Amino acid sequence: MTTSSISAGNAAKAPNAIALNAKASADFKDKVTETLALLKQAVSEFSPVTQASSLGAEDVVITHLINQNALNIPVFVLETGALHRETLALLERTQAHSVAPVKVYRPSTEKVIAFVRTHGQDAMYESLELRKACCQVRKLEPLAEALKGQRAWVTGLRREQSNNRAEVPLIDRADEATKGQIKLNPLANWTWGDVWHYIDVHQVDYNPLHDQFFPSIGCAPCTRAISLGEEFRAGRWWWEDEAAKECGLHAKK
Repeated sequence: MTTSSISAGNAAKAPNAIALNAKASADFKDKVTETLALLKQAVSEFSPVTQASSLGAEDVVITHLINQNALNIPVFVLETGALHRETLALLERTQAHSVAPVKVYRPSTEKVIAFVRTHGQDAMYESLELRKACCQVRKLEPLAEALKGQRAWVTGLRREQSNNRAEVPLIDRADEATKGQIKLNPLANWTWGDVWHYIDVHQVDYNPLHDQFFPSIGCAPCTRAISLGEEFRAGRWWWEDEAAKECGLHAKK
């Protein structure tokens, strides 16, 4: 038997992300109630409001809650031109089945071509400045377009995700004066086990990369699987210092 055959056999027997992670907190039902209350508050007090979805586990939970409760919160996805094929496939399925509109924002083709021509396809590995410049073109500029005219936006940030996010509030007004939007983080108090328990109970469609030990999923060149014992976001920009691991969408000044 070849090595590849053995690997394939082991992969077939490997438990999926639900089996590995689904474990509700004792106060899980209270967290769901809190989350739903914030989403309803978003519609009644902060409209127009939209959900920013990376199509990760947290975001598919939020989209499911929006659809299940017929909330007037459209969804947008930043299709950076560098996403995994699994993510793109999930995007297609989400657009096909979501009751809430799912709009896709893409970077300027001309700016992406100019960046790659000037700095190369692997520029993100060369320096923090170039990696952030790539994020600026592929993520931040499309995000600014997506948030035009919005009073608030909903994210899947959780306090458990990283040290940088340990104090994420449910309602974040930090950018209201400068950028004009309030950021709502309805899963701030959820654990990773809570997220997967919800996915399991409601049979929510999710990115199969989660089954391959990708807890946090971004652009393909900047995301890898993590090993046992590594931090939640260790697979994002793994060549950089931990303190730098934000693309700018949620970075604090």
